[in-house]
Amino acid sequence: MERVATMQEEAKGPLAKGLREMGLDLSATQQESLLAYLALLQKWNQAFNLSGVRDPGEMLSRHLLDSLTLLPRLSGQRLLDVGTGPGIPGIPLAICRPDMAFDLLDSNGKKTRFVFQAALQLGLANVKVHQLRVEQFQPGSTPDMIVCRAFSSLRDLLELTRHLAQPGHTRILAMKGLYPEAELAELPADVALVRAEQVFVPGDTAERHLIELNFKVTE
Repeated sequence: MERVATMQEEAKGPLAKGLREMGLDLSATQQESLLAYLALLQKWNQAFNLSGVRDPGEMLSRHLLDSLTLLPRLSGQRLLDVGTGPGIPGIPLAICRPDMAFDLLDSNGKKTRFVFQAALQLGLANVKVHQLRVEQFQPGSTPDMIVCRAFSSLRDLLELTRHLAQPGHTRILAMKGLYPEAELAELPADVALVRAEQVFVPGDTAERHLIELNFKVTE
């Protein structure tokens, strides 16, 4: 417990600095919850190998801050995180947007058990965890946004989520590394590219891009 508390204390400054550089204004309570999630992930990762990232500082930038690049772009009431893994980007976003409902979906039982426990310990009443393949998922209501991070190619993502999205309404945001030029060239004819932008993640020199798509409304 002392080691976890020490790690959280050491990460306070870098988190606050990263948020300032990104222009994000989060409350002290939200920042504490983000650090508590990071500590839980570090603890569980030692036993269950939830993430290939081991270094706490690298986790802060590549998991927390990377997830928060989506924060200014959120809209609507319900978000679906496809292939959430250990809760990324869903858990950090849910901490920052308690007014939104988050469905976190993954087929890996080990990872969904961690996400469920993390949401429980952090008191995130706006999070529901689903252990299912995306093609099996049938939500109670249409998501306003579908997000994914390192899940699949854009074409596969679109085909797997087609039954979940409302054309002209559901925003699909894919978090990518290098600009996915080849993947964008293979988009289905009924899909529109809304925007493709490079995003800045403090502490990480690797390229990051955010791709927004939606299904076109057909006559």
